[in-house]
Amino acid sequence: MASLEEQLELIERGAVDLISREELIKKLKKSQETGIPLKVKAGFDPTAPDLHLGHTVLLQKLKHFQDLGHDIYFLIGDFTGMIGDPTGKSETRKALTVEQVAQNAESYKEQVFKILDPRKTRVVFNSTWLGKLTSIDMIKLASELTVARMLEREDFRNRFDSGRPISIHEFLYPLIQGYDSVAMHADVELGGTDQLFNVLMGRDLQRSRGQEPQVVLTMPLLEGLDGVNKMSKSLGNYIGITESADNIYGKVLSVSDNLMFRYFSLLSDLSSSAIAALKGKVESGEIHPKEAKKQLARELTARFHSQELALAAEENFEKVFKKGGLPDDLPEYVCTSGEPVALPQLLLDAGLVSSTSEGRRMVQQGAVTIDGEKAGDLNLMVSPQATSQGEMLIKVGKRRFCKILFPAGKK
Repeated sequence: MASLEEQLELIERGAVDLISREELIKKLKKSQETGIPLKVKAGFDPTAPDLHLGHTVLLQKLKHFQDLGHDIYFLIGDFTGMIGDPTGKSETRKALTVEQVAQNAESYKEQVFKILDPRKTRVVFNSTWLGKLTSIDMIKLASELTVARMLEREDFRNRFDSGRPISIHEFLYPLIQGYDSVAMHADVELGGTDQLFNVLMGRDLQRSRGQEPQVVLTMPLLEGLDGVNKMSKSLGNYIGITESADNIYGKVLSVSDNLMFRYFSLLSDLSSSAIAALKGKVESGEIHPKEAKKQLARELTARFHSQELALAAEENFEKVFKKGGLPDDLPEYVCTSGEPVALPQLLLDAGLVSSTSEGRRMVQQGAVTIDGEKAGDLNLMVSPQATSQGEMLIKVGKRRFCKILFPAGKK
């Protein structure tokens, strides 16, 4: 087992809140003396089927604890997911159905093992214990928290002050998330900085039930490709871990130089000393920032695909963006409609964007070209008769290409 100093260095890397360091040291010392690993948990509500790099910040920290020999519990909030986490929301969040939760939970299980060791990870569902609570149990649980305490949460307070509705069931969410820690006898809980109120609730409930309160460790919310807002699919600034190797590699390379080493710190398996040495070489001019970024792109692409595909993605990137070529696996989309198609809809149909709203946004940003010409008209209707060859090349951003085939327009 690593020394106490080595464990603390790895655990604290990139963390924002640690409540408290003294308690963590005490738990780590006891673990060393007894040989009993700490029980470390992080909860994920299965609100969407696909994870992006922002979600993996917590997974990477779980891996740190796992590498140190502690017991990792990946908690899927199948029960809480049917309530809907109100954190950061300006209105009541739509609850998921049982079927949606089950489907997304299965997808999560497949994706997290790209980071965590499946042999050493315990996947648990909070419906196991929450589903057994009676109405009397829930009333007793609710009696342990005041409305005033709930309104200390900024999002609740803002909604209350502005007259926007807060449903009673939303008040239950932090309570039952805290109860997870009681049911699991957790030693440590991880969460994003936006989850601080919820994870602290676990400490309160454990203490009131005579348990030793868990240590709380929060991690920052990872900025997306725009370098400003947190990574989010709705903002289109995300890197999905199920995306193709070419997309992941290319998107990581598009991260700004200023943000690059934050990604290294939060996502890379490199040691802190190795990252510091690499940063020193970049700052001294010994190596170009792009070379460091390529190292990060290879590592993250290999993590979610393979080393072979990561190297192939790098080779393909060099071919496309340095030599002006096209990717070897240029995708094709056959447009069978004989009628003109709105450009944002065509981008969605061809798989170049995830929604028509993203398509409109990319057109407005001037990021869409058709046969090398910028397409800036949101109202453009693409017609099968627009090309005598019956095909056109559409490019979105720097990394997304598709050959559109129009059988009806070919002459």
